[in-house]
Amino acid sequence: MKTTFSVFTKPWKTMPLAELGALVSRLGFDGIELPVRPRFQVEPQNVGRDLPRAARELAAFGLRIVSVAGNADEATMAACAEAGVHVIRGQGSEIGQGPYLEAVAQRQREIDALLPLLQKYGVALGVQNHYGDYISNALGLRLLLAKYDPRYVGAIWDAAHQALEGEWPEYAIDIVWSHLQMVNLKNAYWQRTNGPEAEVAAWRPYWTTGRHGLASWPRVAAELKRRGYSGTICLTAEYSDEPAVERLIAEDLAFAKSLIE
Repeated sequence: MKTTFSVFTKPWKTMPLAELGALVSRLGFDGIELPVRPRFQVEPQNVGRDLPRAARELAAFGLRIVSVAGNADEATMAACAEAGVHVIRGQGSEIGQGPYLEAVAQRQREIDALLPLLQKYGVALGVQNHYGDYISNALGLRLLLAKYDPRYVGAIWDAAHQALEGEWPEYAIDIVWSHLQMVNLKNAYWQRTNGPEAEVAAWRPYWTTGRHGLASWPRVAAELKRRGYSGTICLTAEYSDEPAVERLIAEDLAFAKSLIE
């Protein structure tokens, strides 16, 4: 089975769907992750009407909606079932200010409440690791998700957020493998935001291309190929140089395909 390459279409939130489909198809992707958020092409209050419509419109360009990014509520699940979308990348990794284990237990209670609906509509909740006040690494995802059936609750493993936290990709993929739904490829490194004269250093992520960040895309690809991964790889089109997004995502897709295919 061939790996599917999708793209998170957040950078093109105001683009009409026909133009978005033409762009994504021209770039060479197989599908998209579509935000279901306010002021995007599909808004939460209209998801039942607009998500199936968007799926039909994008299909004209040979694209499918592989996943949506939004709230895992019943209306979104029902719309996903009608539109043939299997994964909702939704809430689940927020920790806030902790305590950490209490926050994980609360996230599990929230997921427990969603399970009957996920089973009813045959869709899956995907939980992604994220640097900062979130579950940031593979071990954290495993702690959260291990008790769930991966058909309904699984991991969306993000290589860049993982690398910002310093875990080797081979270890991370092994840890989440039983629940792995999708792989996010982007890249970043820590950039200092103040000078050496400051009393304490301050840092922020700089979102860059696949070749130039802390995440080794060649190592990620080699491990996925070794394990026979044939699911979706989503390139999230997140760059600190936002005006260059179309040029950079085209370069990154070519690089990712060269590693996987």
